[in-house]
Amino acid sequence: MNETANPVVGIVGGSGLYELEGLKGVDELKVKTPFGSPSSPLIVGTLDGSDGRPVKLAFLPRHGRGHAISPSEINYRANVHALKQLGAEWIISVSAVGSMRDEIEPGHIVIPNQFFDRTRSRGNSFFRKGCVAHVGFADPVCGVLADALHGAAKTVGATVHKGGTYVVMEGPAFSTRAESRIYRQWGVDVIGMTALPEAKLAREAEICYATLALSTDYDCWHESEEDVTVEAVVATIKKNVATAKAIVAATAKLLPRARTCACPNALRGAIMTDAKAIPATTREKLRLLIGRYVK
Repeated sequence: MNETANPVVGIVGGSGLYELEGLKGVDELKVKTPFGSPSSPLIVGTLDGSDGRPVKLAFLPRHGRGHAISPSEINYRANVHALKQLGAEWIISVSAVGSMRDEIEPGHIVIPNQFFDRTRSRGNSFFRKGCVAHVGFADPVCGVLADALHGAAKTVGATVHKGGTYVVMEGPAFSTRAESRIYRQWGVDVIGMTALPEAKLAREAEICYATLALSTDYDCWHESEEDVTVEAVVATIKKNVATAKAIVAATAKLLPRARTCACPNALRGAIMTDAKAIPATTREKLRLLIGRYVK
């Protein structure tokens, strides 16, 4: 059991998510990490939790202010490490996705429990240059956090689908029709561009992670619907932003003080490199992540 007096919840998504009702002490922080700069300065503030104790929230727009960073150019390692530096134990990832199922309509919410990686050119691990770790990733989403998101979504009246596979494409272009149809044959439920390597890095950082996926369109497989366009995606996101903020706020207030899942100990037994063989520069770069395992 890993108990924290005042939990820190990281929110990765659009730049307007921090405008939550009841958020107090809002401040902007510039964070430096050993992996470079995160996408943007972080916005931090506190909400009153359900038990009266404050919950600290740290918001990070993954595409930067003004949406200037492509999915392939995001410094995912810096983003996750910055949240770890601020003490984040939970990351709620808010992500726009295309639906690959008739029943997941634009405007619906999905809480996926699996990811399928189709990315090609992203730094997907903290562990390089003389230190190797193999974390378990069979279940890439924290079940406790996913349950909390699902419950919060139902509470605020959203149409929510729990579970499913999110295929992560490289982008930034949308799918071809052939790709979209093949993904459907594979049995995936939604498609997006940002959940990986975000989820892998969160696991390596021993942070609980789950995605609040906002369905915006039917990609380009649906014969009776218009093909996906940026205009359609943005319009649906604007309609959903109030719902997303309500879900985030409700989830943050209800998260347990003690983490009983496996996420806080994901690196236990995962570091394969002998401590004496880890270069000093790499050891220092990874100190925040491996300090309690490598002395």
